[in-house]
Amino acid sequence: MAAPRREPTPEELEALGSCSNEEMLRRFGVYSRTVARWRREYQRPHIPPRRVITVQEAAAGDEAPQDEARAARLDLLAKANQRLARELRQARARTGELVEAVYRAALESFTLMEVPRPQPVRPDRRQATPEIAVAVLSDWQLGKRTSSYNSEVCAERIRLYAEKVVRLTELQRHDHPVRELRVWLLGDLIEGEDIFPGQPHVIDSGLYRQLVNGREILDTFLLTMLAHFERVHVVGVIGNHGAIGGRARREYDPETNMDRLLYRIVAGDFTLLKEDRITFNVPDGPHERNWYAVDRIGAYSALLAHGDQIRGGFAGFPFYGLAKKTWGWATGAVSEHFDEVVIGHWHQPTRQTLNRITARVNGSTESHNSYAQEQLAAVGRPSQTLLFVHPRRGVTAEYICWLDEPQEEPGVTHLA
Repeated sequence: MAAPRREPTPEELEALGSCSNEEMLRRFGVYSRTVARWRREYQRPHIPPRRVITVQEAAAGDEAPQDEARAARLDLLAKANQRLARELRQARARTGELVEAVYRAALESFTLMEVPRPQPVRPDRRQATPEIAVAVLSDWQLGKRTSSYNSEVCAERIRLYAEKVVRLTELQRHDHPVRELRVWLLGDLIEGEDIFPGQPHVIDSGLYRQLVNGREILDTFLLTMLAHFERVHVVGVIGNHGAIGGRARREYDPETNMDRLLYRIVAGDFTLLKEDRITFNVPDGPHERNWYAVDRIGAYSALLAHGDQIRGGFAGFPFYGLAKKTWGWATGAVSEHFDEVVIGHWHQPTRQTLNRITARVNGSTESHNSYAQEQLAAVGRPSQTLLFVHPRRGVTAEYICWLDEPQEEPGVTHLA
């Protein structure tokens, strides 16, 4: 698959009105063909190249430098500029190849695993008002490697979480129907490989393999859910670890995110199966991050985001920052109405009541984060959240599903 077309930054767009193609190449490392396309699309005039006066010509004229040292410095600067422009072109080529390789790998992964067709569920025809189960999945950091965590452990913990979702739902069904499941994917399902310095030393797989493994784990989870629920609806928002392009990330369309790509791959699997009992909502659109979604269950609604939008922190968690963002979103920054905010990112299952709005924070499947241990003096048990929602009353039950079984009770699986 071809890499996405290069679009100008605001600085480059402004420079189109005063710089020739050659100057655009020197300043920004943009090839003439791309600049010509920009001029057509943004209706910018062609600027003829300026005649460059050589050091020898300048030395012979009235404006010539009066000493050889200045001429030598000019020559060195010209050579340095050419070298930097060449290195910039090479770097852009490498990052373009990375994007192409990731998209190509994503398409190739479709052929690596056959997705079986799920068996239909016997309908629950009871007349009582049904509730909807909500599985909250985030912060798998798939690909991360610590003393107690890796990709295989992640897969096993999601399998255990799926088992607990089914068993807890059966308990709820003793009282009322639970026919539908919502799956809220809150980002950072994959770890990435160029998010922070030294990251390649703490992962067990590259971005390609993370996508392939993530597809298999998420497909398996959703197939299990389809075997126990009449309908499944998936809503997916992106995390910060899904970004590519290194820590600067300035050269990429904000829409580009590997969490989003993973969701689209999995949605494609079920489209190929022609499985109409599962639907997907993955916000996207060019030139924007499309960072949130609002999901509605009857009269109840929740704003879903990853949580990297929140700054600050006390005792390892940004209580004030979460409250400030929630109130800001609720008072007009987000136009849609919502009753709750549900995020991940902070790896600590937390609930904060803010007048009429409840903010919920999901846990992580990860265990033993040495950075959090050293810098934040924080440690958390691996967990994911399960909610049950009444279409008029809102959340009626909340379970923190712990994903590390107590060692003193081998062979015993706890419900939460």
